[in-house]
Amino acid sequence: MWARLKRLFRSVFGGLIEKAEDPELILQQTIRDMREKVPQMQNNVVQVMATEKLLQKEVTTLEREIKDYDAKVKAAITTNRDDIARTYITALTEKQTALDRARQQLETSHAASEQAKKFLDNYILQVKKRTAEAQQLVNEARAAKMQEQLSQTMASFQIGDDAGTFQEMRERIQRRSAAAEARMDLSTGGVESQIQDIEREALNMQVEDALTAYKRQMGLAPEVSSPAPPSIQSDSTGEKSLGPSDRAKALE
Repeated sequence: MWARLKRLFRSVFGGLIEKAEDPELILQQTIRDMREKVPQMQNNVVQVMATEKLLQKEVTTLEREIKDYDAKVKAAITTNRDDIARTYITALTEKQTALDRARQQLETSHAASEQAKKFLDNYILQVKKRTAEAQQLVNEARAAKMQEQLSQTMASFQIGDDAGTFQEMRERIQRRSAAAEARMDLSTGGVESQIQDIEREALNMQVEDALTAYKRQMGLAPEVSSPAPPSIQSDSTGEKSLGPSDRAKALE
């Protein structure tokens, strides 16, 4: 019984944890952790290099002091002061021992500095490499997430939920469009609409006549010649008669 409950709890909480784990967030946190270690490692390298610098200064100082004691020993011997020469020789020996020890420490510190700098450079290179790899994985995770959303959307289209909504809205829009076209046909096909068209045409004609009159007044259009008077013809009896066109007009 206890084994079954344990398996149940593991399956439930394991599923929740797996759903809560976002690969993108985990990768970004990992990269942040790696980058946060860089300043600490740089500080350690700086301390190692500082130790090397101090040992180098100590070696330089000891070498100068040994050189000074050597000169003092020679000067004491020259002046027949062997007691003082012995004192300088003792101090010179101590400085020489310290110099040998400092040189060994300097050599070890120099090797440690070079190794620390090399390790830091390799670590920074690995951070850059891991960052690029993580960014690629993040892009792949985003693409996979987008594909999941698209597949869910396509599945909803296939199921018919959203498809039914689109079809219903399409039918409503088509009905409204047909009703609007019917109202337009009704409003433009009646007698009142025809009367409005005639009045609008008459107004256009008046405007054109006024424009022509303005152009004639400004000399931009030719004047309309007045009709010629009726022609009168004489017959053989000496009486004047109207021409054919005048007779036709007279009959009218």
